[in-house]
Amino acid sequence: MIATKVTAKIVEDSSGIATEIPVILTDEGVLESVADYVLSLHVNGTSQSTISKHIQSIILLIEFMDANKSMFNDPEDLFRVFVRRLYSGTVGDDGLDPSGLYWIPATTDTVSRHISHLTSFTQWMSDQGLGKELNTLRSATKHEERIQYAAWFRRNRNDFLGHIKDKSFNTTVKRARSIKGRTPLAKTEDDAIAFPAKHFENFYLNGVGGASDPRVALRDKLILLLMQGAGFRASEALLLWVTDVFEDPNDNDAVIVRIYNEIDGKAPDNWKSRKGVNKRKAYLQEKYGRIPRQEMLGTQSLGWKSRVVDHKDSYLEGYFFPNEYRYVFMKLWREYLVNRAAVPCNHPYAFISFDPRHLGNPYTQNAFNQNYAAGLRRIGLAPNKAEGLDPHGHRHRYGRVLTEAGVDPLIRKKCLHHKSLESQTVYTMPSSQQVSNSLSNASEQLKLESDKPKLGSSFDWKTLAEHGFEDIDPDGYFTGKNPRLGKK
Repeated sequence: MIATKVTAKIVEDSSGIATEIPVILTDEGVLESVADYVLSLHVNGTSQSTISKHIQSIILLIEFMDANKSMFNDPEDLFRVFVRRLYSGTVGDDGLDPSGLYWIPATTDTVSRHISHLTSFTQWMSDQGLGKELNTLRSATKHEERIQYAAWFRRNRNDFLGHIKDKSFNTTVKRARSIKGRTPLAKTEDDAIAFPAKHFENFYLNGVGGASDPRVALRDKLILLLMQGAGFRASEALLLWVTDVFEDPNDNDAVIVRIYNEIDGKAPDNWKSRKGVNKRKAYLQEKYGRIPRQEMLGTQSLGWKSRVVDHKDSYLEGYFFPNEYRYVFMKLWREYLVNRAAVPCNHPYAFISFDPRHLGNPYTQNAFNQNYAAGLRRIGLAPNKAEGLDPHGHRHRYGRVLTEAGVDPLIRKKCLHHKSLESQTVYTMPSSQQVSNSLSNASEQLKLESDKPKLGSSFDWKTLAEHGFEDIDPDGYFTGKNPRLGKK
């Protein structure tokens, strides 16, 4: 059986409104159970990218079942061997694979993701009376109980309303899945790899700024300023509407930028639908016949990762730092608007394609990534996420600059639109180079101090804060020997 992911428009009632979702197509047609499962994920707000990953996991299981017909009588045995083959791959030492799958070994994290997705899917199938769970619950071992209790405690200890929650967690921690996968390697709180500061000016002026079409150069410079100067993700920057860039009323040469959630955000210019709805989703539908890009599939799709907004109208405010970026952005924006106004556009998005094949269409993330990589190559660099040479590296640079400037952690949280203080700890972790430099300096200091007589150490508040504050600062944000968010 050949299984492949395709996009389908599902009509569920007499309104004729279609929901666009990914489904699985086989030689026997669309798998209706999978389509129903995807609809249940969609209605609960699961992102399109996550839904696509669920589809990928289900396709792998279908392929394995098709390659092993009549091999298993028990579904749980089938699932257990399926997981083993994810870990080991299906190619023998002789380079052959009688099953025809030719899978290469997957990483521990990837296998864990597939197990989670398929457990969720088959549990849903069981709840609907359509089949048996492949990964059933069993009594947890004492070790699993301790791990699950620790996970439960971590999830709930910072809950503001935790005091009114039901604390009867025993039934949760005493049950475990039959197949949970191997324990992944513990991940350290590594530093966020930022775009190298030494390359930014050249990249801005001659990289993205070196495009042969000056309109393209202007557009990509503006997006770069939103990422490097205001910490926006590329997907957020591409969601900017023309109506959402303003002159600062206190300084006409400075800019105010707001990026709205396209589902819950308030429509521009006090617009309301015929039924009085003032949300952007309704605005897009009535004015342009479009759906929000976060609900689209394909190249036009854009994600929305932020879980907090800066205003009840559901927008993210751009907090430019250093402040000079506000003036640079406004100057380029005024030039860019002249070019955009000359191109017919049936949508509100600020950033558009100037490619003759797609002229006037909303700028896609794939196209931006290609232009970004071309800009790096113009200055002799190659895309490399591990070195910060990718679009997300600019958000990390923004977080690093705020941290190095000594900006208060609560202000940093606001600027980065983080839900919790813990999210920004990656910007406070020392880089490998900083660790190396610190140890070198300490070695030199040790040599200088070795011949000096030892004196009693002086007492100060910093020393006091190294011990005894576990109850009021359990995460060590501001106390301890190495505070995660405190000033260094």
